[in-house]
Amino acid sequence: MNWQHGEMGQIDPASYRFSVAPMMDYTDRHFRVLMRQISRRSLLYTEMVVAQALHHARQAPDASAPGGRLERLLGFDPIEKPLALQVGGDDPGLLAEAAALAAEWGYDEINLNVGCPSEKVQKGRFGACLMADPDQVARCVAAMAAACPLPVTVKHRIGIDERDSYAELLAFVDAVAAAGAQRFAVHARKAWLEGLDPKQNRTIPPLRYDVVHALKRDRPQLSIELNGGLESLDDCVQQLELVDGAMVGRAAYAHPLQWRQVDQQIYADDSQPLATASSVVGGLVAYAEQWRSRGGRLWPIARHLVHVVEGVGGAKRWRQQLTEKAGARDADAGVLAAAALSLAERGY
Repeated sequence: MNWQHGEMGQIDPASYRFSVAPMMDYTDRHFRVLMRQISRRSLLYTEMVVAQALHHARQAPDASAPGGRLERLLGFDPIEKPLALQVGGDDPGLLAEAAALAAEWGYDEINLNVGCPSEKVQKGRFGACLMADPDQVARCVAAMAAACPLPVTVKHRIGIDERDSYAELLAFVDAVAAAGAQRFAVHARKAWLEGLDPKQNRTIPPLRYDVVHALKRDRPQLSIELNGGLESLDDCVQQLELVDGAMVGRAAYAHPLQWRQVDQQIYADDSQPLATASSVVGGLVAYAEQWRSRGGRLWPIARHLVHVVEGVGGAKRWRQQLTEKAGARDADAGVLAAAALSLAERGY
């Protein structure tokens, strides 16, 4: 591993058969390295980065240096690839700048968020509220596609508020596809922009897989990825009979080892041994050493490990010890090495 920009390259067309959804406060660079201990083939996403924030960050002194403002927003380890940068915004110029940066930094894809229903995002006039203005989304996508060679993709809902007819969804997808979007990651729920918070919007509006299936049936030339409510690998395999990709969100974070057979079952790739709790923790040691060498603390890495020991005997005590030791300001990668050894010695 190293800390240089990722290498440019074409994304494997099969990568999006399974992906881990972009999730704020979850899919940071450390969790993505963790997921790479479990699946080497799936497509990973960053947290959403606001295009305007990228614009301002690049103006800062030493913005691209380790720890610089831009590097904190865009930096990643090459092991994370294939990797998509998700951005938010509604300004074609700023989004074009973001797309160019994504290519410069070595991302494999750039994705526009048209699905987040949070009030804060709405105030910035991006996220799910943009579904009400497909022409503006199309202008944004066209600008992004013109600014970089990367695939431009869109993540969106099946509708918003009372604007949830299938005809409106088709009109949105058609306009955005014509502008150059190469794949649509569709959260199979509508979003209520008022009355429900983001958490409620992930659970209360009913799942409508039939709508996503119909979209793929009626637009077979488009790449359609289904997101929402996929809790197991069997769920994903079942959906892949009807759509091009399966995107998993919180279930990947809460139950990481549940997905350790993704490469085998979805990509027919058995070149790597199945991950175990000890192999995941141990696999982060070298990464943690590099992160610490540049002044980073251990806890931002270790905080993601609490779910790796799901089902492990003595998991509560293991988590307590990890939290105590990794939370110290001077904690180093040796904490993870010892934690991995304690799991391996018990056969996990």
